[in-house]
Amino acid sequence: MQSPHLRTRAVQPRVWPGRLVITVSSLLTLALPLPLPASAGEATPNTGAVHIENFTFAPATLTVKAGARVTWINRDDEPHTVTSASTPRAFASGALDTDAAFAFTFDKPGTYPYFCAVHPHMTGVIVVK
Repeated sequence: MQSPHLRTRAVQPRVWPGRLVITVSSLLTLALPLPLPASAGEATPNTGAVHIENFTFAPATLTVKAGARVTWINRDDEPHTVTSASTPRAFASGALDTDAAFAFTFDKPGTYPYFCAVHPHMTGVIVVK
């Protein structure tokens, strides 16, 4: 008959290397470089979202890639629009009630200023690279 103490010692050498592998792999994972946020001139996302809150567009300026689809979501209790400032209008949402959304795909590079037709002091810009 084997004592419980001897049995535990016999198992420990088999478990210890496994713990070492887990520890080493955890350290290697922590040492991997993390992706850095994009800065000006670097790749931009191919989708984007703008929230309408407290009578502002957030972010006020959004940079995306050509072909990106941008969605605006109204989080205010008041209706708002997303209206292109260009002539002719590149896009116009119509009135968006609370939690309503409007999306537009920007196919060409450029700068696209817009505003809320109900509250013209609310402005934003989409930069397409």
